[in-house]
Amino acid sequence: MAWLISIPACSIARSAGQCASIWRRPISSSAPLRPPAILMATISTMSSLLTSAQTGVFASKVAVIGPVREAMRAYQVNFANQPGGAVLDGRDIGTVICPDADVKLFIQADSKARMERRARQLEARGETVDRYALYHQIEERDARDMANPHGGFYRASDAHLLDTTLMGIEAALRAAVAIIDEVMARKGKH
Repeated sequence: MAWLISIPACSIARSAGQCASIWRRPISSSAPLRPPAILMATISTMSSLLTSAQTGVFASKVAVIGPVREAMRAYQVNFANQPGGAVLDGRDIGTVICPDADVKLFIQADSKARMERRARQLEARGETVDRYALYHQIEERDARDMANPHGGFYRASDAHLLDTTLMGIEAALRAAVAIIDEVMARKGKH
């Protein structure tokens, strides 16, 4: 993950490469961008561990193991179906976990932009970053995930494409919320 965009009562996807995000709670594009304190505390506590470079590489390698993938799938489906809905983020959420979600976003950015975002995130934590190695790590993970027979690392036919290559975090969030507002209004769910 390169970064997590948070808003009240939910979180929206990251811009670190292709992923699908599911929206099942109403929000408006005029919503404030301040997440609730409990969400921020949770993100702050888990962020370093979950967003470490090693975690991303490990997750991608473990995801090709069928029984592991199936256990994760069952957990994610159960989480997605909780009362009030959920917002999920991952490379196979819109294709494998929640193919019938209200709104799907396929968020992408080119590898160089993702590498730069990730490098800045790691450097902000005081870590030394080899940009060349990081770029190749991103490329290798994408290739491995696309070849995973247990995954769904492709854009669902009903997913809305959001390319964040040239967007900052605020612009990406606003663009995602605008898509969500439009889709939910069309469905009469706003």
